[in-house]
Amino acid sequence: MFNDHEVNVLNSLIETTIDSVDGYRHSADEATTGAFADIFRQRAREREQVVARLRERVRALGGTPEEEGGLLAAVHRRFLSLRDAVSSRNDEAVIAEVDRGESYLNAKWEAALADTELSAETQHLLRECYPSVRSGHDQWESLHRTIRANG
Repeated sequence: MFNDHEVNVLNSLIETTIDSVDGYRHSADEATTGAFADIFRQRAREREQVVARLRERVRALGGTPEEEGGLLAAVHRRFLSLRDAVSSRNDEAVIAEVDRGESYLNAKWEAALADTELSAETQHLLRECYPSVRSGHDQWESLHRTIRANG
């Protein structure tokens, strides 16, 4: 049973979550602290699993799952790469960007969770996957706040 709205919401989450995976990979490459790089890589792997589950649901609904992140995110990452190339890279800047991305992702997921037009099955899947998003958001928001307070 194809549900246009449901497939669109899921594909939007897939696209943004792919952006998260890409952002974590990029951040792992930019981090100057190995511990942060390891955490970024772990989050990327975790989010890849979320994307896989969302894609399965889109297929089950008869839709075609999104395969790429958003164009705007790709342009944004390019700008960050350019900015980083001409300025000194530091973990605080990388963490600030991760925190910003996590806040955006978290807001999209919360909106989807509040969408009463989604089926019970899709809502259940979103509730199962959301802890990955929420814990990432909370982790980086807290770390960013700590770094700013101690900086």
